[in-house]
Amino acid sequence: MSGSGKLPELATDAVLVKSAPVPDDFVEVKGIDYSKESAYNMRATDLIDSMKTMGFQASSVGQACDIINSMRSWRGKHRDELPEHEVTGEFDDEGYQKTTIFMGYTSNLISSGLRDTLRYLVQHKMVSAIVASAGGIEEDLIKVLAPTYMGEFSLPGKGLRDQGMNRIGNLLVPNDNYCKFEEWIVPVLDKCLEEQEEAMKKLGSEGLNADSDAVWTPSKLIDRLGKEINDESSVLYWAHKNKIPIFCPALTDGSIGDMLFFHTFKASPQQLRLDIVADIRKINSMSMAASHAGMIILGGGLIKHHICNACLMRNGADLAVYINTGQEFDGSDAGARPDEAVSWGKIKADAKSVKVYADVSVVFPLIVAATFAAEKPKN
Repeated sequence: MSGSGKLPELATDAVLVKSAPVPDDFVEVKGIDYSKESAYNMRATDLIDSMKTMGFQASSVGQACDIINSMRSWRGKHRDELPEHEVTGEFDDEGYQKTTIFMGYTSNLISSGLRDTLRYLVQHKMVSAIVASAGGIEEDLIKVLAPTYMGEFSLPGKGLRDQGMNRIGNLLVPNDNYCKFEEWIVPVLDKCLEEQEEAMKKLGSEGLNADSDAVWTPSKLIDRLGKEINDESSVLYWAHKNKIPIFCPALTDGSIGDMLFFHTFKASPQQLRLDIVADIRKINSMSMAASHAGMIILGGGLIKHHICNACLMRNGADLAVYINTGQEFDGSDAGARPDEAVSWGKIKADAKSVKVYADVSVVFPLIVAATFAAEKPKN
């Protein structure tokens, strides 16, 4: 060690490496300066704009808002400009092609207060189709019948079980809620089975086809449940009213599955039959018909893959936003970034896409406030 006061060359070469010239298109990292008057009581859109240059997940949230706004604003050709065989997909009120938006969410999000945000999007026809897990269907209906309550993550399972309380994270659902659900849904299932049996008898020589009243699918049953619940707080109610299909390829994986299971004994020897093949044809056909397709996927697992795979049928989505906390190190589809979906043809190579690593309940209300709800809806 030299005492000459001269810095060791080895250290200076390692630490004080000269930078290459900074490219002109580099963006400086900046945050929100709350000492400025403009930072007080900010609108959601202004807050998001300020977050775009903060880095980390804040910037990803800003990017997600930009992509969602692109979904909302994209317009293609006018209906009158298209050949008859190309008049498919969705059109705005003026007759121009618009984005078909597929939204997916997991059951925990309906169990939470995010249900009200999701209902808002469906109520005002801001999405085109939904894919949900079974809990995402039944919890919406159950909440009409009885409330879910706040609890704590730390509440012991044994004590809750003794009290007939079910815990979803830091939420509590009394077991009586499911009893009320059974009382409500069994007569509906009875009626559905009766209608299916009557339709089967009328088939005669025409044979069975996807448009027959005898063919019930998960989406058709969900639509009927939305009609029967007849409550404006319900996502399913508004989906029925606005003719927005809700797909649930694993409808039996939840309390509805329990109810269907019990119903097979009650209605024996008849039983309600649901055709999942007709539903996969329906969602895939909807994707192929879309002139422009966007995905907003809240959570992972089945709902994420089902939407992505539907978009594969049109050689990929044009725009995609993922929001979940899944990691990719284990190879799970839930944790996969959008670029993995590009390799499968589920997202187009030139598509704008982002994954936000965050709890959906934290960031999605902010995203909706800065996009879908930035202005008062027209309908």
